[in-house]
Amino acid sequence: MKTALKLAFRNLIGAGLRTWLNVLVLSFSFVVIIWMNGLMAGWDYQAKTDMTNWQIGGGQYWHEQYDPYDPFTLTESHAPVPAGFSDELARGTMEPILVVQGTIYPEGRMQPVAITGIRPGQEILMIPTFALDTVVTDAVPAVIGAVLSRNMQVKEGDRLTMRWRDANGMFDATEILVIKVFSSNVPAVEAGQIYIPLEKLRSMTLLEDEATLVTFSDSEKERQDAGEWVHKSKDELTAPVDEIIKTKTVGQSVFYGILLLLAMLAVFDTQVLSIFRRQKEIGTYIALGYTRREVVGLFTVEGAMHSVLAAVVAALYGFPFLWWQAREGWTMPIEASEFGMAMAQTLYPVYSAGLVIATVLIVVLVTTIVSYLPSRKIAKMNPTEALRGRIQ
Repeated sequence: MKTALKLAFRNLIGAGLRTWLNVLVLSFSFVVIIWMNGLMAGWDYQAKTDMTNWQIGGGQYWHEQYDPYDPFTLTESHAPVPAGFSDELARGTMEPILVVQGTIYPEGRMQPVAITGIRPGQEILMIPTFALDTVVTDAVPAVIGAVLSRNMQVKEGDRLTMRWRDANGMFDATEILVIKVFSSNVPAVEAGQIYIPLEKLRSMTLLEDEATLVTFSDSEKERQDAGEWVHKSKDELTAPVDEIIKTKTVGQSVFYGILLLLAMLAVFDTQVLSIFRRQKEIGTYIALGYTRREVVGLFTVEGAMHSVLAAVVAALYGFPFLWWQAREGWTMPIEASEFGMAMAQTLYPVYSAGLVIATVLIVVLVTTIVSYLPSRKIAKMNPTEALRGRIQ
C-alpha cells in the first residue's frame, strides 16, 4: 500500500500542469464551501444573539390571544400580570410589556403603529428605554427605531400626534416627543413600533397592571404556562431564523453541487485521458505481477490524491482568507433591514472543526468515486494489447 501511494504521488506530480489545474479548481471548491457554510453559521449565531438582546431576552410569556403577525388581536390580548411573577418583576429579571394598536400623524400623514409600553428602568432588552425617564410636561416621551424614523422621516426632537383606543373602546389622542432614535439589527423591534413608559400607557388605555407579554432573562429556569399566559422558550421564538437558515443552506447546496460538478468533471476527464495515454504503462504493471485490482486501485488513489493536494493548497491561501473574513466580516451591498429579519449589515463567518472535516471528507469521497469510474476500464484490458498501446 505504501509503495502504491508513493507511485501514485510520483505519477501525479509527473503529470505537471494538468495536475495543478485540477488541484486549484478543487481547492477553490474547498474554500468556497467552507466560507459560505461559515457565513450561514455566523448569520444564525448573530441573528439569535441580536434577537435575545433586543427582542426576546431569555424567553417570553404571551397572552393566549396575542399574535404578533395580526394587529387585530391587540384589542383583546392583555390581562393582569400573574401574581406568581411578582418576585422576578421586583428583581428586574422579568419585564411586562403592553402593546396597543395606535396611529401617528407625521406631517399630516396617517401611519398605523404598535404603541409599546415598557418600563424605563428595564435592563433585559437593549432598547434604550432609559431615555423614557424624562420629564416632559406637554407631551409623552417616546423612543423609536431607525427603520420607522427613516420611513416616516422623523428625527429626535420631533413632535407627533398619536391616537389610540382605550379599554372602553373610546378614542383619545395626545402629542408625543421623540426623545431618542435607536438602531439595531432586528427590524421587528424598529418597524412600526413606538416605545413609551409602561405606566403611562396603562393610564392612557385604562389597563392598570395589565400586559400583553412578559419577557424574562433566565432561560435556564424550568417554566410552564401560567393560566392564560403561554410560555414561549427562546428556541421557539428563534425557530423562524433556523427555518430561514435551512432554506438558504438548501439553496446554496445547488451552488455547491455545480461547483463540485465542474471540479469532478475535470478530474474525470483527466483520468480518462490518463488511462488512454498510459496503456503501455498499465500493461507493464500487469506484466510485472500487479493484479488488475491493484492497478485499478493505483489509478483510483492517483485520482483521489487530487483532493488531498487540493486540501493542502486550500490551506495555504484559504486559511488567511477565512481568518480575515472571520475578523472583518462580509458587508452586504444592500441595507440589511430591507430583508425584514434579524440580520446584521456585516456578517461574520463562524467556522467549526466539524465543518472543515466534513467538507474535506465529502470532497475526497466524491473525488475517489469519480476517479474509480473510468479506472474500471483497466480491468477489461488485455495485457498484451495494452503493451502494444492498443485499445480493446
